[in-house]
Amino acid sequence: MAKVLYITAHPHDETASYSMRVGKAFIDTYKEMNAGDEIIHIDLYREDIPHIDADIFSGWGKLQSGDELSEEEKRKVERLGELSDQFISADKYVFVTPMWNFSFPPVMKAYIDSVAVAGKAFKYTEQGPIGLLTDKKAFHIQACGGIYSEGPAAGMEMGHRYLNIVMQFFGVPSFDGIFVEGHAANPDQADEIREHAIARAKDAAQTF
Repeated sequence: MAKVLYITAHPHDETASYSMRVGKAFIDTYKEMNAGDEIIHIDLYREDIPHIDADIFSGWGKLQSGDELSEEEKRKVERLGELSDQFISADKYVFVTPMWNFSFPPVMKAYIDSVAVAGKAFKYTEQGPIGLLTDKKAFHIQACGGIYSEGPAAGMEMGHRYLNIVMQFFGVPSFDGIFVEGHAANPDQADEIREHAIARAKDAAQTF
C-alpha cells in the first residue's frame, strides 16, 4: 500500500478552479485504480504552514544551544517537523496549483520550505548535496489562463520548473505534469481545454 500526498494550493475548489477540477479527476481516478492506497489531502490554504521567520531561526538556534524555546518558537518548529516527517513518509506526491504571476501561490513556496530539510529530504556531502527521496514519484497539475508551456511566453513559466528542480534536488526520480492552459486567452475553447485536460489527467492517473 502506498501513501499519496494530494497537495493543493488554491483558495477555491473544483467548482471554480480549472486546476482543482483537473486535480480532482486525477485523484479520483487514482483512487479507483488503487483502492488500497492511503491518500492524504493537504489543502495548503487550510493548513498551518509556518513561514521561516525570526521565531523559526531563534528556535533552531535554541535547539542547538539547549536553551528553552518560547511557546511560539516551539509551536512553529514542531509544526515544521510534522510537515517534513509527513512528506518523507509518503511514497507519491500530487501538486495542484494555479499559475499566479508566472509561478504558484506563495503558500506552496512556504510548504516546500517546510519539507526541504537537510538530513531528511537531502544531505550534504563532500561531493555536494544528494537527494534522499529516491524511491518517490511526483506529479504537478497547473492551470493558467494564457499559454506558457510553449510559444513566446514559454520561458516565463517558473512554477512547474521550480518544482521540477526541487524534486531533482530531493532525488525524486519521476516528475511529470499537466498544463491546463489557454482558457482565458481563448474563452470560446475553455470547455474543450478543460475536458481535454481532464481526460489527460485520468489517463496519467492510471499509471502513476
